[in-house]
Amino acid sequence: MSLRALIVRRLVLGLLTLVAISLILSLGLEILPGDVAEAVLGQSATPDTVAALRRQLGVDRPLHVRYLDWLADLARGELGTSLANQQPVAELISGRLANTMLLAALTALIAVPLALSLGLVAAVYRDRWIDKTLSIAGLSTISLPDFFIAYLLTVVFAVRLQVFPAVSIISPGMALADTLSALSLPVLTLSLVVGAHMMRLTRAAILNLLHSPYIEMARLKGLSPRRIIVHHALPNAISPIINVVVLNLAFLVVGVVVVEVVFVYPGLGQLLVDAVSKRDLPVVRACGLIFASVYVVLNLTADVLALLSNPRLRQPSSP
Repeated sequence: MSLRALIVRRLVLGLLTLVAISLILSLGLEILPGDVAEAVLGQSATPDTVAALRRQLGVDRPLHVRYLDWLADLARGELGTSLANQQPVAELISGRLANTMLLAALTALIAVPLALSLGLVAAVYRDRWIDKTLSIAGLSTISLPDFFIAYLLTVVFAVRLQVFPAVSIISPGMALADTLSALSLPVLTLSLVVGAHMMRLTRAAILNLLHSPYIEMARLKGLSPRRIIVHHALPNAISPIINVVVLNLAFLVVGVVVVEVVFVYPGLGQLLVDAVSKRDLPVVRACGLIFASVYVVLNLTADVLALLSNPRLRQPSSP
């Protein structure tokens, strides 16, 4: 398949995926007990008051009618209005999205080079103490849930050592030092989670090439294991490593929800959780589509970069 055909096919599949996700989100909130009128008015509201607010917000209409209206608004570039506070959804998510991207960018700047370096070190010193130590640390991190790592780091660095704040609240007027201090624990949590995956997969991608014929020829020439890995295996492992990095970046952007909730970080994930608790369907759909779009785009980027870095993948397969 040519590069252009791959991009077109993935874009079409991505659009179908986004439509399916928006339907699932709509049906999921419809199944949950309660609605936005009850969430806004509280349990003490009378049935007549709740019914009046439902008519005012338009949530008394059938779901398919509301969904088609939302699709029409989306076609015009509008994300709708929040049912909970009557603010435009675009205004609600703009600042939150910037905070989430800031968190993801700082994590990527730390996790990607560190994980690739440690994966390369583990491959160079295979079966030695440093490789075993990194493998045990990586497996331990992968085995623990994100929220457990977040709470563990909070106990150590915020409660015991009191180095970083336990709550990561930032505002536009904060100083750079205060912002970085508030982001330290969320960034450290995400770096451990994402970095462990990238380190192990980088190590595996390099070691898988060590049984190739050209690697055996390099060994017969008397080259050192370090030179074989760095100068011969690593260049040919770039394609799978690129896939590992990009896919983990996709997980990083989508997987910030739990970490943002734990540290009360004002990001898109926290906004999504708040909107679900209020049954605010327009906000939930917008946040879900943003997360899904990022994941689809990064998956497409991984496929394109794999084709560009490995010309053999662009060759037509023989019948």
